Amino acid sequence: MESRQERVSRRDFMRTALRTGAAVGGLTILGATAKGQGKVYRVGLIGCGGRGRDALRQHVEAAKILNDALNLGVEVQVVATADWFKKSAEDTGKKHNLPPDKCFGGPDNYRKLLEVPMDTVLMAQAPVFRPLHLEAAIQAGRNVFTEKPVAVDPPGCRRVIAAGKLAKDKGLMVVAGTQRRHEEGYNRQAAMIKEGALGKVLGGRVSWLQGGIFHNNIMNPKGPDDVVRSGNWQLWIETSGDHICEQHVHNIDIANWFVGHVPVSAVGFGGRAHRRAGDMYDFFSGDLDYGDGVHIHSMCRQIAGCWGHPFEEFVYEKQPPAGFKLQNPLPYDGIPQKDKNNRGFGGHQQEHINMLYYLVKGKPLNEAQNVAESTAVSILIRDSAYTGKLITWAEMMEPPKDPEKPPEAYNRQRRPTAEDFEKPDCPMPKDRDAPIPGTA
Repeated sequence: MESRQERVSRRDFMRTALRTGAAVGGLTILGATAKGQGKVYRVGLIGCGGRGRDALRQHVEAAKILNDALNLGVEVQVVATADWFKKSAEDTGKKHNLPPDKCFGGPDNYRKLLEVPMDTVLMAQAPVFRPLHLEAAIQAGRNVFTEKPVAVDPPGCRRVIAAGKLAKDKGLMVVAGTQRRHEEGYNRQAAMIKEGALGKVLGGRVSWLQGGIFHNNIMNPKGPDDVVRSGNWQLWIETSGDHICEQHVHNIDIANWFVGHVPVSAVGFGGRAHRRAGDMYDFFSGDLDYGDGVHIHSMCRQIAGCWGHPFEEFVYEKQPPAGFKLQNPLPYDGIPQKDKNNRGFGGHQQEHINMLYYLVKGKPLNEAQNVAESTAVSILIRDSAYTGKLITWAEMMEPPKDPEKPPEAYNRQRRPTAEDFEKPDCPMPKDRDAPIPGTA
C-alpha cells in the first residue's frame, strides 16, 4: 500500500507545537497513578469498530515497544470504551478486562466516557462525529488521538481547527491518523525539502486507486442504527465524507505537507456507476492549484475489478547533491522505528509509539490543523465535483468579508450532523441520492 512513497516524506509538523503538562481535574496529563515517575496513562476508546479496536491494541502495544527499546517504564491502562452500540463497547472492553459499567453505548456514549477519569482518548467513530467529539474531549481536558478524516463538511473542518487551538491553550496533545506523518521515509523527504536539497515542489500527482470496498447492498435506512453500524457508515457522504475524504485524504495530506501550504483552488469531477447503496461517488479526479504555477493532480477510485495503486509523486526544482546529509535531526529520531527483526512497525503502530513517547517526554504535538486542512482540501475537490464549479480555499474556509452573505461553499453542511444523531427526529440519508453536477 506504500508503493513509491520512499520519494516522499512529511513536513515538520512541530511548527504547530503545543505544550503538555497542564493540570486536568487536579491531575497532570501524565497521570496520578504512576509509580513515582508519572508514567501510567489511562486511555479510553470512542468507536469500537475494527479500526478502533486496532488503535487501542496499538496504543497498548506502543508502551511495550518503548519499554523494551528504551526502558521507559510506561504503563497504559484501558479505563473505558464507548460505541453507538453498547455491545460493541462491551465486546472490546472484555479484551481489556473492563467491567460492563465502563463500556458505554447510545447516542451520548462519548459524553459518558468522558466522565471517566483518564489522560487520553482514542477516537475512531464515524467521521461525522469527530468535530463534536474532539471538541468535547478537549474541553474535558483529554489528550486525543483521532482517526482521519476529521470532518465531512467545511463547518466541521473549521470546528476542528478551533478545537486544536483550544488544545494548545490547555496544553493538550492532538495526534491524527494521517500516519504517513509519523513514518521515517516521509519525514526524511520533508526534511530534504525544508533544508533546500530539492528546492520547491513544481508539480505532481497523488492517488488512491483500489478495488471495491465494503458492501454494495441497498440499505434504505430506517433509523440511525442502520447508518452508523460498522460497514454501513462508509456508504454515505453524510457520515464518511465520501471516499476521497475517508481514504484519499492520506495522499492529499502529503501534497499539502510537501508543497508547504493549502491550495488556492480546486476543480474536480467524478461519477457513480458501480455503487447501488449509499450516495457516494465511485471515482474523483481533481486539479489542485497551489499558486505560482504549481498544480497537483489528485485521483481516487473504489470500483471492484479495477487496478489499484496508492502513491504520491512530485517534481522538484533540483536533484539533491551527492552525499547530501540532513543538517537537523528528524522529529522522531531516537524513537524505535523497527522491531527486533529489523522490520518497520508500520504507520498505524508508529503513530501511537510517537504519541506515547512525546507524552512521556512532555514534548508538544498538535496535528489538528494539519489534518483539518487536508480533510478540507479533500472536500474542496469533492464539492467541486458535486457542483461542477471551481471552488477557492478562501470562499470555503476563510471568514467571509460580509458575515451576512457568506459564499455558498462556506456554510455547506451535511445532514444529519453529529448533533442530529442525538435527536429523536434525526433525518436519514437516502440510497442512490448522489449529487448531480450542474444542478442547483
